[in-house]
Amino acid sequence: MTNANSPQKHAAGIQEMVLTALFTALLLLMGFTPLGLIDLPFIKATTLHIPVIIGSILLGPFRGAFLGGVFGVLSVWKSTIAPSALSFAFSPFIPLPGESHGSAWALVIAIIPRVLVGVVPWFVVRLFELIPANRLAVKSAGSVAAAVIGSAVNTGLVMGLMGLTLGGSFAAVKGIGGDEVWAGILAIVFANGVPEAIAAAVIVPVIVLALTKVLPAARDSAGTGSRKGSQ
Repeated sequence: MTNANSPQKHAAGIQEMVLTALFTALLLLMGFTPLGLIDLPFIKATTLHIPVIIGSILLGPFRGAFLGGVFGVLSVWKSTIAPSALSFAFSPFIPLPGESHGSAWALVIAIIPRVLVGVVPWFVVRLFELIPANRLAVKSAGSVAAAVIGSAVNTGLVMGLMGLTLGGSFAAVKGIGGDEVWAGILAIVFANGVPEAIAAAVIVPVIVLALTKVLPAARDSAGTGSRKGSQ
């Protein structure tokens, strides 16, 4: 039984590695061009969460976390070489307003939420697969939900951590009082987070369903392997 399954498992493992490499290359391509991190007056909008969410769904939470880490490192890099007003919250090399040094919290803000973007969508899809309904409908609905929740994890945690750890610096840059920090945070969440979630909800299901049909072995192996790895 084990010998019969070995070639299939080997092929699935190769497919997973290839997909991981492709998604990593895509993230690097997007990160090194304006396509991945879009310059806005106060903060950079992103599309890098989309390949991370797709990778999480197809490859499992461990490879998804790796892709999320790549996203986070790219965010630090881009904020360092092409800073915007709030780049001090994403790069420890950018001085805080009125200071001569940056903050180590920037690494937490830039990387930890992005790692979770590569983990959470996989669990969302797995929960949807427990629903006793048409498989295609469940996959579609699960992918949409994973895209929206993954986007919310990115925007919500990034801006929430910024408000909690660097709220005073945020207020200084925005020219607002300390009591207005969370109103300013929410304004950015809605201005950036909603379009990012809509874009993910449209793109992620299309790509996930297409790749699932072409590479079912990779999908099945990722699900089984990830579950075993978490035991």
